Amino acid sequence: MLMKVALAQIRPKLSPDNLEKHLEFIKKTDADLVVFPELSMNGYKIKDALLEDAFDIKYFKNLSFDKDVVLGAAIRENGKIYNSAIYLGDELHIHHKVHLPTYGVFEEGRFFFAGKDFECFKSKFGKTVIFICEDVFSGYALNFVSKEKPDLIIVISASPAREFKDNKLLIQEQWEAILKNMAILSGGYVAFCNRVGFEDGLGFWGKSKVINPKGEIEKEADYFEEELVECELNHHLTLTQKYFLRKEN
Repeated sequence: MLMKVALAQIRPKLSPDNLEKHLEFIKKTDADLVVFPELSMNGYKIKDALLEDAFDIKYFKNLSFDKDVVLGAAIRENGKIYNSAIYLGDELHIHHKVHLPTYGVFEEGRFFFAGKDFECFKSKFGKTVIFICEDVFSGYALNFVSKEKPDLIIVISASPAREFKDNKLLIQEQWEAILKNMAILSGGYVAFCNRVGFEDGLGFWGKSKVINPKGEIEKEADYFEEELVECELNHHLTLTQKYFLRKEN
């Protein structure tokens, strides 16, 4: 059976008042899963407003949709605030961003606590893992998917545009190289959702995409504009690629 994923490449407000935007995009699709970008519920450059704008996890436990949803939010838990991804399905799964960038335009380490580890969980798509932006730029993330071989890798991001090369963003080339490697090493699909819009001088470039287990881009959004991208995932292709990656005992 084919399962459909939708990537909601949105422009969140710099505010904890983004639920209506999520509901708008969820209603547009009959996909089995809708994925939103990093910090989609808060906006990215929250800074000191985190103390007031972070969500309690109980808020998400009380949310209910007619399909699975992944969204990004600042989460307050046990006195700490995390940059988190929340998978809302038959069960709730939370990933706290492990690698917090503190270079160049980034200062997440000043405001968030870091998560501890990566973890696979069971979803209707099979073995699933979530990463948030900088997480995938660690060698450990590549080693993790190579070893665990998830069926679906979800990556949510708030990646700003910087450094053009030959009329193309250099950061886009770097992202594509990493995401394609993840797909090939795992034998699974990669669903990458990057935000758009401007905040405090940062412009986010979008280009959300679904990459198949052979490392090919199947569907892709445009630069800089809000868009909903839908893609059916072929379970047989995943099984075939994992067969090629099998290890002899």
